[in-house]
Amino acid sequence: MAAGTGTLAPFPAALPEFPCPPQNRAPSPQGSPAGGVPPAADLVLGAAAGCMACVLTNPLEVVKTRLQLQGELRAPGTYPRPYRGVLRAAGAVCRADGLRGLQKGLAAGLLYQGLMNGVRFYCYSCALAAGWTGWPGGTVVAGAVAGAVGAFVGSPAYLVKTHLQAQTLAAVAVGHQHNHESISGAFESIYRQHGVAGLWRGVSGAVPRVAVGSAAQLATFASAKDWVCEHQWFGEGSWAAVLAGGMVSGVAVAVTMTPFDVVSTRLYNQPVDADGAGKLYRGFWDCFVQISSKEGLLGLYKGIGAVYLRLGPHTVLSLFFWDELRKMVQQQPPPGP
Repeated sequence: MAAGTGTLAPFPAALPEFPCPPQNRAPSPQGSPAGGVPPAADLVLGAAAGCMACVLTNPLEVVKTRLQLQGELRAPGTYPRPYRGVLRAAGAVCRADGLRGLQKGLAAGLLYQGLMNGVRFYCYSCALAAGWTGWPGGTVVAGAVAGAVGAFVGSPAYLVKTHLQAQTLAAVAVGHQHNHESISGAFESIYRQHGVAGLWRGVSGAVPRVAVGSAAQLATFASAKDWVCEHQWFGEGSWAAVLAGGMVSGVAVAVTMTPFDVVSTRLYNQPVDADGAGKLYRGFWDCFVQISSKEGLLGLYKGIGAVYLRLGPHTVLSLFFWDELRKMVQQQPPPGP
C-alpha cells in the first residue's frame, strides 16, 4: 500500500518495540528506502512515533514492572500480593501514588523510546535501502539485529525507567527500591557510583529480549492480520484489522517474549555492590535459572497480561503516528538549487 494515500506506509510498523516486515520493494536511485524517506529521516520519525505511543502505553509499563518484581525469588504463596492482575494492579498504583503514579518513569520511557526506536528504525531503513530484506529470512534477521542495536543504545534509559517505575510507598513496594528523586538524579547517581559501565548494567537481558520479541512478531503479525481479513472480521487495510491482527499476533509475542522481559526487569532493578556487581543475579542465565527454580516456571510469566494488552494498542498507535509523520515528510517539496 502506498504511503501518502491514507493507508499504511510500506515501511515497518512497530509492535511494542519491533518493526513489522515491509512490502519488498527496490530502493530508490537516491538510496532511500521504499516510500521515499531516507534513513536519516527515519531515525527522527521512528523516535517521534515511539515517543507518541509511549505516552499512551506507559501506564501498562508501570503495572507490568510492578507485577514482574512482585515475589522476587520467593516461592508462590509465601509473599504478600499488593498487585493482582492488570486492573487491580493499576488501582493499587493509583491508591499508593495517585493517578500520576501510572505515568511514573515517563520521561525515562520517552528517552528510551527515542533512542531505541530512532536507532532501530535507522538500522532497519539502511537494511531496507540496501535490499537486504529481500533475501530469504532477511526481514527477520534485519529486524532482530536492528532491535538488538537499538536496545543496546537505549539501555541506560531503560535502566532508569525500571528504577523509577518500581519506586513506591513501603507498604506496597516490590523489588529493590533505588529511591531516585528524578531522572537526572538517577543518571547522576548511577554514573557517580559505578561509572559508564554502570549505566549499561542489565543490557545482557535487554538485547535478547528485543531480538526474540522482534523475531516472534515479524513471523506472526502479517499472517495474523491476513487471517483476520480472510475471515471477514474487518475490512482489508482498516485500523480495526491492524488492531485485531496485532492482538492475535500478540499472543505469540507475549508467550515468547515475557520470560525475557521478566529477566530483563530483574537484572535492571536488582541492587548492586560497591563494584557494580549484582547482589541477586550474576547475569542473564543465572537470573533465568533462579527465577524458574525458586518461583516456578510461571514466575517467568509474571506480568504477561500487561505485556499482552500493550501489544495491540501499541501496534496501532505506532502505525498511525509513523504513517502520518512519513506523509508529512513526503509532502514537503524538495529543496531548491
